[in-house]
Amino acid sequence: MNLRIRSGKYCSRQIVKELTTKYQNYDDNLSMEDYYDFNKKILDELLRVSKYVFYNVQFLTGNKPALFKLIGEYSENIKEFIIWDKNVAQPAIRDGVMNSQFEVILVLTSEKSEAMSRRFQDSNFLRGTLSNHWKIGRGKKLAKDHGAVFPEELAEKIILNFSNEGDVVIDPFMGSGTTGVVCKKTKRKFVGIEIDPDYFDFSKNRINTTNDKYLFGVC
Repeated sequence: MNLRIRSGKYCSRQIVKELTTKYQNYDDNLSMEDYYDFNKKILDELLRVSKYVFYNVQFLTGNKPALFKLIGEYSENIKEFIIWDKNVAQPAIRDGVMNSQFEVILVLTSEKSEAMSRRFQDSNFLRGTLSNHWKIGRGKKLAKDHGAVFPEELAEKIILNFSNEGDVVIDPFMGSGTTGVVCKKTKRKFVGIEIDPDYFDFSKNRINTTNDKYLFGVC
């Protein structure tokens, strides 16, 4: 497989699914060590079967030790950090806490020799046309039981710039199916994994009813 996009679990003790909605049918109240182990297992498997992995994380009070430990663990695989600027910051939960307006996308490669260079061997953008600071608003709420989702524009920016038609893209936390929708529009093959049956049914229907043409160009 060619590419992995992952957006899912953010915070131990309050783990969030696709930006806002918690799992409804499963307990995600992991300890810090369990949260680290869970993410490490996922990353190990993704790197085993893919050249590039785009791993979306948000640094919160409940997950920072585990995430910094993961960055150290995969320091030889991390090729780039992308800042996802959501344009508008949600109000902080209490006084003295900064509003959080950005998330981070860790870009990893299974080829450690390539990680030493910032140049992507397999990419579709020209010199000076793509920065590592992306200003893209949050996705819109799709249904009553589904909160704001991973925005299509963000998934599309990754897929168009780092894969080609016919390539296989996998999302191990499919959620509401945004990655699958973009893959169908851009003529990529898609593998989605989702443990929650409600999310699975929702995303399956969303992907099946999507037209297979894309909205954006490479940028």
